[in-house]
Amino acid sequence: MRFIHTADWQIGKSFKQFGDKEGVVRQARLNVIEAIGRLAVSEGAADVLVAGDIYDSEAPGARTLREPLERMRQFPGINWRLLPGNHDPHQPKGVWDRVRETGLPDNVYLHLTPEPAILGTDAALLPAPLTRKSETSDLTEWMDAAETPPGRIRIGLAHGAIRGFDQSGEANNPVDPRRPILARLDYLALGDWHRTMSVGPAAWYAGTPEPDRAGGGQEEGHVLLVDVAGPGAEPKVEPRKVGAFRWLTMEEELSDASDLADLEIRLRNLFNLSSLVLRLRFRGALPLSARAELDRRLESLAASMFHLDVDLVGLSARPTLADFEAIDFGGVLRQAAERLKAMTNDAALAPAERLRAEDALVKLYLMQVGA
Repeated sequence: MRFIHTADWQIGKSFKQFGDKEGVVRQARLNVIEAIGRLAVSEGAADVLVAGDIYDSEAPGARTLREPLERMRQFPGINWRLLPGNHDPHQPKGVWDRVRETGLPDNVYLHLTPEPAILGTDAALLPAPLTRKSETSDLTEWMDAAETPPGRIRIGLAHGAIRGFDQSGEANNPVDPRRPILARLDYLALGDWHRTMSVGPAAWYAGTPEPDRAGGGQEEGHVLLVDVAGPGAEPKVEPRKVGAFRWLTMEEELSDASDLADLEIRLRNLFNLSSLVLRLRFRGALPLSARAELDRRLESLAASMFHLDVDLVGLSARPTLADFEAIDFGGVLRQAAERLKAMTNDAALAPAERLRAEDALVKLYLMQVGA
């Protein structure tokens, strides 16, 4: 039995931080469905199991509702098996009733009730759909007593957080880590955590196929290509990259101007800058001249990347005597610069206020140097 395990598409998710490029990121989440379909065809996987959160909300617009269905329709030889998650739970007159009313493609199956479903001639699927955002009970427990035809591979499909493993799940939907053993599962396909990882030989989180956050998630989007030789056999699981964007978080410590050239070289050597979403956090202290040079370099780097988010809270300005002399030879502007510098070191001020004073100090320096 060969199939693809994926989850957490969250179609319709908002990305306001990208401004006029938001539509590009939203479109990538639809394009990745086609990438999954092509992978399934090329690898001979007849089924794609989607472990919850196909949609980002319980009330997507009419177009958003149809868009993933139409992408799946393009691959008639692939069976797409969808499970409600905590973002799109199955509720009366909710998103999944609307999906059914639009008319499902023949190759798309909704698993809205906890009952076995036969997959071809080799396997049985045991789904655990969510009917609300948060459950305190383990919805996979029913799998223990579920009867399936003899000799069939048993595959569980669920959306929730493995108890005692981590606290990174989005909702309180516990899953017993012993479920593969208790329910005699040959594989447990999980969704909710946006990281591709194993929580046991036969239990995996697929992660998201198109990343949606810097830090805490995964850098690149993956799905899992799963092979199960037969009942009782340990599954062979292979992550496959399908996403278009890479989301990366980096922390850099700067102390003088000599650090800046090395930083720019390392950033420009990152792979596929045009599809990179980079969150760059700085620590340390720089003279005003170097701080101004950093701004110039970052402006150029931002133009080379899809998106650059810079966090300067941990980087302080450390004006030298030459910096102050460049601002003013003892006049009013020099006094203003000294007052701003005092504010940047004032622990009584909120961090945002100190950062604002530092930005003003750098701008004052740039104005005078430019003049």
